[in-house]
Amino acid sequence: MQTNPLSAIQDFDQSIWQDDLRRKMILSGELKQLIDRDGIRGITSNPAIFDKAIAGSHDYDDEIRALALQGHSTKVIYQTLTVNDVQMAADLFRPLYDRSDGMHGFVSLEVNPHLAHDIEATIEEAHRLWEALARPNVMIKVPATEEGLACIEQLIAQGLNINVTLLFGLPRYRKVAEAYIRGFESRAANNDPLNYVSSVASFFLSRIDLRIDPLLKKIQEEGLPGADTAKRIYGQVAIASAKRAYQIFRETFESDRFNKLVQKGARPQRLLWASTSTKEPGFSDIKYVEALIGPHTINTLPQETLDAYRDHGRPAQRLTQDVGSARSVLESLSQLDINLDQFTQELEDQGIDKFIKPYDSLMATLEKVRMNTGQETKDGQLIDVAAHEKKIKQ
Repeated sequence: MQTNPLSAIQDFDQSIWQDDLRRKMILSGELKQLIDRDGIRGITSNPAIFDKAIAGSHDYDDEIRALALQGHSTKVIYQTLTVNDVQMAADLFRPLYDRSDGMHGFVSLEVNPHLAHDIEATIEEAHRLWEALARPNVMIKVPATEEGLACIEQLIAQGLNINVTLLFGLPRYRKVAEAYIRGFESRAANNDPLNYVSSVASFFLSRIDLRIDPLLKKIQEEGLPGADTAKRIYGQVAIASAKRAYQIFRETFESDRFNKLVQKGARPQRLLWASTSTKEPGFSDIKYVEALIGPHTINTLPQETLDAYRDHGRPAQRLTQDVGSARSVLESLSQLDINLDQFTQELEDQGIDKFIKPYDSLMATLEKVRMNTGQETKDGQLIDVAAHEKKIKQ
């Protein structure tokens, strides 16, 4: 029998997560099949995913209507729907979590993207979601903004599992890893257990190439100085950044400083490759999977990339190969007057906006349904259900 390339990636100590979460995939058995057949070890969600799942289907209609009839606010309806989905998915992954001693089987839920620059509100929401989920194998997604760094440190110190999201730049990644370690050092200083506190740093890839490649293409087409260099590194910047991030990961988590925490039960904050669907038609559809297979990492794939890799993936340990070439790619950018750090900051800002828009869209959809459902017919008269129930209680 031919080996499934997706499950074979585990032989190289990399985990594959599903970059999608829909109630239908849970109830239909599709997610269970992905776990059993393909060895999927986790799943992520975000506001865009939930907007597509909830507003783009009728799978949630009955529950939305029931919650609206009970007089719940739009925010409560949103949290109830998303928490329910994450809990059901976490329960499916729970046996894997238990078998792996808390290493695998996580499901992620994101804080309100509007809070990306609000430390206090992000910490408060993270705790509220953590308590509502009430599962050990969940992660709360916190964006890697400058303000998010303080949140990451504090939440790790308080014992929450954190998925650091919207991470694009290498300087910011260093700060994220530092925040993680400081959080553990605080736990150690308080004699709090370090076991079973987990985190991943989600490094976004294809959006980097999507931003940089047009600049490289322009240099080539206009015959500007460095055209040959631009041609050589076209489509290579994201993978080069990821390989450099992995070198930082190893330097950080193989250090004497972190080893002291390992002795007390701490685990490294694994790198997670996100945004791994190929946007450029001329490139392989598994480009961001093949090149980045390596130990202590995770790759989160959308369904089409999962299917593609199952069909024609060739797993091998490549993450530590051609590190010198990756460094050369990044150095070449400065020679072309392309400031990667500037562009990754722009991508962070845009990434937050990309989550705010679907979040607001979904909230508007839920609010419309709630208001429509709030009007029920009683003896031929339209009434507001929430007000009617309040009157009955009085």
